[in-house]
Amino acid sequence: MAIVFDEERQVFSLHTENTTYQMKVDGYHYLLHLYYGKKTAASMDYMITYFDRGFSGNPYDAGADRTYSLDVLPQEFPVLGTGDYRNVACKVREENGCYGCDLRYRRHEIREGKYSIPGLPSAHSSKGQTLEIVLGDERLGLEVTLLYGVMEDCDMIARSVRVENCGKEKVYLEKISSACLDFIYGQYDMLTFYGRHAMERNFQRTRVSHGRQSVGSIRGSSSHQYNPFVILARPDATERQGECYGFSFVYSGNFSGEVEMDQFDQTRFVMGISQEQFSYPLEEGESFHAPEVLLSYSAEGLGRLSNQFHRCVRDHVCRGKYKNQVRPVLVNSWEACYFDFDGDAIVRLAEQAADLGIELVVLDDGWFGRRNDDNTSLGDWQVNEEKLGCSLGELSRRIHDQGVDFGIWIEPEMVSEDSDLYREHPDWAMQIPCKEPVRARNQLVLDFANPVVVQHIFEKISAVLRQGEINYVKWDMNRNLADVFSANVEEQGKVLYDYMLGVYRLLDQLTGEFPDILWEGCAGGGGRFDMGMLYYTPQIWCSDNTDAIDRIRIQYGTSFGYPLSAIGSHVSAVPNHQTGRVTDIATRGVTAMTGAFGYELDLGKLGEDEREKIKQQIASYHRLAPLIQQGDYYRISNPYEEEYGAWMVVDQDKSNALLSVVLLNIHGNMPVIYVRLDGLDEEREYRDADTGKVYSGAALMEAGMPIPLGLGDYQAFQILFEVVE
Repeated sequence: MAIVFDEERQVFSLHTENTTYQMKVDGYHYLLHLYYGKKTAASMDYMITYFDRGFSGNPYDAGADRTYSLDVLPQEFPVLGTGDYRNVACKVREENGCYGCDLRYRRHEIREGKYSIPGLPSAHSSKGQTLEIVLGDERLGLEVTLLYGVMEDCDMIARSVRVENCGKEKVYLEKISSACLDFIYGQYDMLTFYGRHAMERNFQRTRVSHGRQSVGSIRGSSSHQYNPFVILARPDATERQGECYGFSFVYSGNFSGEVEMDQFDQTRFVMGISQEQFSYPLEEGESFHAPEVLLSYSAEGLGRLSNQFHRCVRDHVCRGKYKNQVRPVLVNSWEACYFDFDGDAIVRLAEQAADLGIELVVLDDGWFGRRNDDNTSLGDWQVNEEKLGCSLGELSRRIHDQGVDFGIWIEPEMVSEDSDLYREHPDWAMQIPCKEPVRARNQLVLDFANPVVVQHIFEKISAVLRQGEINYVKWDMNRNLADVFSANVEEQGKVLYDYMLGVYRLLDQLTGEFPDILWEGCAGGGGRFDMGMLYYTPQIWCSDNTDAIDRIRIQYGTSFGYPLSAIGSHVSAVPNHQTGRVTDIATRGVTAMTGAFGYELDLGKLGEDEREKIKQQIASYHRLAPLIQQGDYYRISNPYEEEYGAWMVVDQDKSNALLSVVLLNIHGNMPVIYVRLDGLDEEREYRDADTGKVYSGAALMEAGMPIPLGLGDYQAFQILFEVVE
């Protein structure tokens, strides 16, 4: 059994293939956290200690026992109002302004299958198990259900929370975190992934010290600036060894991940919805569902932890037709022609694509309304047939006649002030009454907290998608939320959460109505690269920055929590449109092949040599794509600290491995670079598929292999190793 309850000791044990998570109902009916780590059959309740701690208060039930304090004890779901002065997971405000919630264990249920959450994305597993633990506050009439989903195959535990007001008086959720993890001792590092537009998910590792450290977003999206994926690792943890814990928030809106070392050197990590502009009212009988957090533990380093999350995304988060399929090689029209195109230009792009072996042409921004720049027509989802010179259906047919598939770009959540939709329904845009709006990219945000707005956009975009054979849709979001107000909502503390419910509702409707379309998420590139979007879109455009060298660092950070199959990555023109850097097309190909592969350039400007190299790249991608998308991924170097970027992918039976290396700097009379491989079978031998040379798996991993040096910037190498039978 994955979930076991020891009734005598009142201990819950959640077991995956390699890990155990334990908690206990104590004598006062508080739910205490006991253990999360390597798999064990032992009960860890002996780890709880009790001492009289000055200025740490005691529950009234404890009477004269001053050794019992929730300010010190490790808890599963700490709340404000119990004498715990550390960072808590929940704050409940009564209508009179008081904060005094006190949650005690009431009952529990164990059932087969992984739970789901109404209106929200969550991991799915028919073979998993669910534990529901109900906590209650008798005075408030509040019931809080803690949900635990156990997915044994990928060593993953999911956590969520449901809050129901069973009382007579309205209450407000001022903070609701989906997961809390207490460590009663030990030193930890916090690994986070910060960034900005066009330079997302940079790697950062900092020591957890006394006080609170946090990352998060108040932008209305998970953001370019901080990713909702955090790792706590022992200071000695490396790629290959050491203890580490990963936390991934299955949500695309505002979030907070907070770690605190307390006065007694205990560490608490809390993850959930940001408190900023959040105050959710619950009337009698109403419920609130918190988004999910996925937790995983590895005793064998960061590489193992990443692969556990990768398997979880591929098998338990992504859904639909394309979750395990090799994705088509595409070319996007954006960097080829921006807004300057007509239907004939897109058909020419399709002809050129077909000749190279490219399988999909994507018509990016500019095909609708009067959209010839980014200042108008968002919200007017009618095809501009005058600009195209034909209907969308006719354009789709002409492109398919070239032997390639056809896709389009949309930005459903936005509206331009210069649009028919805004002129007809100005109240459908998020704007604070009597205040001039904050513009970004000269556009406003539609009020997706209003179901009427969501339904209107669904009908308009659905009508477009029915006009022809559309095989792919890129869903973009090109600004953050600023003027958070909904004319449709009385309590404005609900708006940001209800907005995300609206986004998910539209995604669910569209992906359900058009299941044969490949959907790709995007938010100015990687501004919403999270598990919530991957539930609906099996791949996400990793970054608007397509520079191969910057992408090595961006994709390095992304790889800690997300699989290569989810990373949209393209070869673009040089000089690069974001950095001006010039790299060889071979280097661009090696970097872009670390993901869902494609091109972002004007095919008509290619020389014959580049055309031949692209044909070779596409042939290579088709041969290697199953390995790249389904294999275990290993970071071989840290491109923030070393002169080269190196990574590899190994299939499940360790019979094939792909090593990729890009030199980031070149110097005179350089020393030889030796790359130590990972993930191979040390008892087997491997052959270089190009040279025929044979190597010992143990030697490649322990001693490494030399990388050839030559002249020129940013040289790249890709070596396929095949096991010698």
